[in-house]
Amino acid sequence: MHRVSEEPEYRICVRCIMDTSDPQIRFDANGVCEYCQNFETNIAPSWHTDERGARELQELSDKILAAGKGKEFDCIIGLSGGLDSSYATLVAVEKMKLRPLLFHVDAGWNTDQAVGNIEKLVDGLEMELHTEVINWREMKDLQLAFLKSQIADQDFPQDTAFFSALYKFARQNRIKYVITGGNYSTECCREPEEWGAYPGIDKTLIEDIHGKFGSRPLETFPIVDIMVYKILYQRVLGMQIVRPLNLVPYIKADAEKELSERFGWQKFQHKHHESRFTRFYEDYWMPRKFGYEKRRAHFSSLVMTGQMSREDALERIARPEMDEHFLEREFEYVANKLNIGIDDLQAIFEEPNKTYHDYKNKRWAIGIGAMVMQKLGLEKRLFR
Repeated sequence: MHRVSEEPEYRICVRCIMDTSDPQIRFDANGVCEYCQNFETNIAPSWHTDERGARELQELSDKILAAGKGKEFDCIIGLSGGLDSSYATLVAVEKMKLRPLLFHVDAGWNTDQAVGNIEKLVDGLEMELHTEVINWREMKDLQLAFLKSQIADQDFPQDTAFFSALYKFARQNRIKYVITGGNYSTECCREPEEWGAYPGIDKTLIEDIHGKFGSRPLETFPIVDIMVYKILYQRVLGMQIVRPLNLVPYIKADAEKELSERFGWQKFQHKHHESRFTRFYEDYWMPRKFGYEKRRAHFSSLVMTGQMSREDALERIARPEMDEHFLEREFEYVANKLNIGIDDLQAIFEEPNKTYHDYKNKRWAIGIGAMVMQKLGLEKRLFR
């Protein structure tokens, strides 16, 4: 059953493929969307991957190495097995000469391909890996609660587990630098909030949704609220987030080829497919229940950075990533994994959609923080 609402006046950007499925999107007189305008105005002028980026990367390396002198590890990297975190690991080890601890969070949804990629990279680079396994009963309960909440932000439980576990471990082990695969090359076009891109870990929202729809206490589930992370971890304790992929030439196809040839790493059909739930959520649940295609932002990022033509992006977005039979089997898999019937999951799917506005949250406070970051130039992507 499809539940896509029709937009009264459909428009699509003349440069990328962002369109009015983002209900707040704006276009200039020439039909160029605000995402493209933001890329040209705020991102491109200060994004350097040439010798300037190389110098900055070296300075950053020297600083991290000095701070980590005498320690077993000088930084930590959250490794999912996906492209961005895998290539960030390669850059950190070989270009920056760092001694990272590789940190993986197993939330119960890893694809075999992701697990294989992690193993190949760890063995190939001779690194140490720490895996944090989330209590599955609690993970399942929170995910089911979010599904019942009917909001678009269905990756909230996984994202909370991934980042909270990483930050807590880094803090407990006094690791100051957290290296991430965040980058402009494949992520300069940020998904709008309406597409399930809630801007941070909001403990208030989690507790309200889980209080209404959950059935067991979250005794061990890691939750580091964005305010705790931004104020205590970063400002007080000095934790720093490092994005080395913004300082090196990072071309998606070239990075996939290098990882494949050197380590036997296998590329994914699409971004975020290292998680079986995320793949299901982005390829089935989101487009069919809400009418949103996160791929539209992913492809638009590649168009803006010259890695994909607009024509190819339009052709790709016109067809699903996975065929119908595969998606039907994934629907059954998710229902079984969550220990509910297929009919139960279908019933949840058919309930009326809601947004985070229907639950207690502190989006207003997070928004103020986002505005400050933009004013300070710490966040250059269009953030709303």
